[in-house]
Amino acid sequence: MTPSTEAAEAAQKRAVPKVRAKQNIGYWRKYGVFYIMMAPGLLVLLMNNYLPMIGSLIAFKQIEYTSASFVQSFLDSKWVGWANFDYLFSTSDAWTITRNTLFYNAVFIVLNLVIGVSLALLFNAMRNRRLAKFHQTTMFLPYFLSMVVISYLVYAFLNPEIGIINKVVLPWFGLDAIDWYTESKWWPYILPIVNTWKGIGYYAVIFLAAIIGIDNEYYEAATIDGASKWRQIRSITLPLIRPVIIILTFLQIGRIFYSDFGLFFQVTRNSGILYDTTLVIDTYVYQGFIVSGDIGMSSAAGLYQAVVGFALVLVSNLVIRRISKDDALF
Repeated sequence: MTPSTEAAEAAQKRAVPKVRAKQNIGYWRKYGVFYIMMAPGLLVLLMNNYLPMIGSLIAFKQIEYTSASFVQSFLDSKWVGWANFDYLFSTSDAWTITRNTLFYNAVFIVLNLVIGVSLALLFNAMRNRRLAKFHQTTMFLPYFLSMVVISYLVYAFLNPEIGIINKVVLPWFGLDAIDWYTESKWWPYILPIVNTWKGIGYYAVIFLAAIIGIDNEYYEAATIDGASKWRQIRSITLPLIRPVIIILTFLQIGRIFYSDFGLFFQVTRNSGILYDTTLVIDTYVYQGFIVSGDIGMSSAAGLYQAVVGFALVLVSNLVIRRISKDDALF
């Protein structure tokens, strides 16, 4: 290698860092403002979603309140490993709360999907747009109501003495009054009805927005080819809104181990005799912390929820990726 060649290579090596530095400067000049705009949201996400995860360590400790400061009590408490989880799963409640949580959320997911898409299709088929907007608004209204309000509305129907069901509906059919809050067999039907009535407007509006975004040329071409309305729904509408369906289903699967606390606590009026069919992980955590004060076991149940929910999202995404790679989230 000649001296001139060596000098050229050395000069080229010295020029590479300068070029990279200029590229970095140009990149930050171009996109730096977007990172600045994103910083507040990332900070809120970090403080609200990730910093509290440190509290998961409570599941592996036996908290002893040795001082006025909870932080100091946490630091002074001894590590107990998996003892809190052993205690949780050794009780008969572990199977009950897991079964109820999975059962109800699975039913909720199916009802929200089937009824939500069906209502969105009906709204889209309505020719009177003002009437359609009225129905959408009316159906969306319960979504904004507090579960406390919902619980009183349900109580107005199910009150054993003066409830509408016992005083008006059942006498029409010659049936005896039912003490709804002491008979657990009815609640696997009542809770899905209440949950669907409250939240179905939300899902229907989202599915309707996806349907409205479909180009009308697809339907015009299908009509020219003689396709019926049902054929258009199966071949055009459902395939084109499939990504929205998958995303909403994923979001619900991710929280399949979480329950609406207000639904299972307020609506059931926390009736102990109904626990066999209404006790879920969230209400069990509340009962364990408030009643017994066992924060370690409550934290273990909460961590159990988070880990299983995360695993279910990964598995669901893997299944979707095997079926249709383009529809997977990641």
